[in-house]
Amino acid sequence: MRKIAAAVMFALIAQTALAQDHVPMYGEEAKAKTEVEKANDIRAERAYQRSLGNVPDQKAVDPWGTARGGEAKKPATPAKPVVKQSSKAKSGNTPN
Repeated sequence: MRKIAAAVMFALIAQTALAQDHVPMYGEEAKAKTEVEKANDIRAERAYQRSLGNVPDQKAVDPWGTARGGEAKKPATPAKPVVKQSSKAKSGNTPN
């Protein structure tokens, strides 16, 4: 019984393998395209380029926008720069 099941399985696998069209081997040149195939390729490329023009512009995605609570808050005025005093300009009292 197992031999029959194995034979049926191999027959089904072989049937699908034989149904494949010619698979080009390494180094084998591709067939030359006919004029109809060339025209179809050009038509498909133009349709693809037109479809790219129909895609609307996407606005920037902010994945952390909900964590910040909406718009990121910007400072109203720029902070004043901190001016460091040199060590010679410090007073005589130094903290421990």
